[in-house]
Amino acid sequence: MARIGFVGLGNMGAPMARNLVKAGHDVAVFDLSSEAMTRVEGARPAASGAEAARGAEFVITMLPAGKHVREAWLGTGGLAAAMGPDAVLLDCSTIDVATAREVAAALPRPFLDAPVSGGVMGAEAGTLTFMVGGPAEAFARAEPILRTMGRTIVHCGEAGAGQAAKACNNMLLAISMIGTCEAFVLAEKLGLSHQALFEVASKSSGQCWSLNTYCPVPGPVPASPANRDYRPGFAAALMVKDLGLAQQAAGETGAATPMGARALELYRRFVEEGGAETDFSGIIRMLRGGRESA
Repeated sequence: MARIGFVGLGNMGAPMARNLVKAGHDVAVFDLSSEAMTRVEGARPAASGAEAARGAEFVITMLPAGKHVREAWLGTGGLAAAMGPDAVLLDCSTIDVATAREVAAALPRPFLDAPVSGGVMGAEAGTLTFMVGGPAEAFARAEPILRTMGRTIVHCGEAGAGQAAKACNNMLLAISMIGTCEAFVLAEKLGLSHQALFEVASKSSGQCWSLNTYCPVPGPVPASPANRDYRPGFAAALMVKDLGLAQQAAGETGAATPMGARALELYRRFVEEGGAETDFSGIIRMLRGGRESA
């Protein structure tokens, strides 16, 4: 089993660390919240990120934004200073591509950007998708560790490729969710039941993950957040963050993403109107003009 340092024990990080402990790894954890460290039973709480990293074969960070990742890895007394020469470094945060590449270039050891998809439910179940950028040799070493926390592990290319894949995927997800919600809103206006539309579209050309797996209305897919009053899941505020990163990348590269830009506008409005902590599929409520489903 491996010695692992894990820094950042929020809604995603804590269950990911718990799965590493369950698999028998020796895990040292650190979070600015001492209470958060108690949520990973069987792990060794550390007094700092550097202490968690000391002597580890793998060090994983799961942090809110690029500035936190940069400071954690490159800051004075940060993780890099505490690492052994053969350690593999993994950042599972969702950040901008430029920062991921900057950190990778500045570190003297193999660094993988490995953002995830699958939300809190996937983190708890160990079924996350990892999109990984960085050296192939480091990926080969880290893959067994990632498989403890995820089901699908994809090496997307060199440094920053994992973040690039995450930005593209979540932009597509947001667009498809809005389209799925609009289809149900129109169906309601036309007197078509949720189940009827689902039975047709889920087996026809309208099928997509937002419909078949994460249906935004109660009933057709019992496991979707729509059946739990849109408790996340994946909160709308996080979708705004990811869409912002996608638009930042589009601006830097000159890519035309008009649907992505419009999706960001709609999700920002949803968040501003009180939907920040609602599952992102709950945007159907705003698209109805505030009317609850029948």
